[in-house]
Amino acid sequence: MSDAAASSHSQPAPQAEKQPPVRFSPRRVWTLGMATMTQLIRMKILVFLLLFCLLSVGMGFAFSVINPEQQLSLLKSVILGSLQVFSIVFGVVATALLLPKDMEDRTLYTILSKPVPRFDYLLGKLLGVLLLIGGGLLVMDAVLSLLIWMRQGQVFEDALVRLDLKRMDNPEAVAQVREIVARQGLTWSLHWAVWAIFLKAAVITTVALLLSIIASSTLFTIVMAFCITIIGHGHSLIREFFFQPHLSSAGARAAGFCLAAICPDLAQFDIVDAIVNGEPVPWQAIYEMTGIAALYVTVYLFVTHLLFVEKEL
Repeated sequence: MSDAAASSHSQPAPQAEKQPPVRFSPRRVWTLGMATMTQLIRMKILVFLLLFCLLSVGMGFAFSVINPEQQLSLLKSVILGSLQVFSIVFGVVATALLLPKDMEDRTLYTILSKPVPRFDYLLGKLLGVLLLIGGGLLVMDAVLSLLIWMRQGQVFEDALVRLDLKRMDNPEAVAQVREIVARQGLTWSLHWAVWAIFLKAAVITTVALLLSIIASSTLFTIVMAFCITIIGHGHSLIREFFFQPHLSSAGARAAGFCLAAICPDLAQFDIVDAIVNGEPVPWQAIYEMTGIAALYVTVYLFVTHLLFVEKEL
């Protein structure tokens, strides 16, 4: 009996089986993204911003101008500007509210105890916000395209009536008006402008997600995200007035690179003004703009994950 007890004590205790690490799952990320969309829709932020966009669309028809080129360019400028404000404000505010809301409702702890990797959680939240922004921009793009198409026909007819009243309705004048209306009317460049707005919103939303991990309050996240947005649009002014007069060419380039690494250069996505003026956008510019946005989102999301892994919840 004692030998059996001794042998049982001499045998090593069985080790607990190690749980296999939880791997990245696109299906899990998609599920979290759809849940985030539903959560944001219930928060009623989207309704307020859509009303703002509809009001801006109405303002596009409120100004009376004689020049047909001015009528179409003004309509595009007002609506595209409204879409930029909508996408940036929604991306910043919605992202700043997500993490505190999940912690307050204890949804975050329930999700991470599944277990769900923290990277999947972050990517799902970002995906949900971007899907909602992209869906809203697609709807507004369709509405804008319809408005421009209807408006350009009306503008062309009004221009012909004015030419007839002035006895100037010769073939050359009619062809010139038709060319102006076609250049300022509905073109594929209009859709590229909406794509550029989405890319800029994606970068700013990722920055807001990074700030929400660092910051202790939602207000700080929102204020800092808007400050970074303003600085991001003024990179050229900062380089011109602060870097170039006081640094060598190599130092100015290094300082500009550091500034772009900390704060994204949002001016690289500003093709809206060129499109409003009827200028074509080359394919190379679209490729470069998309690649830059993808790089920014990847880097900021990677840094966000590193900070979120170390964050005590």
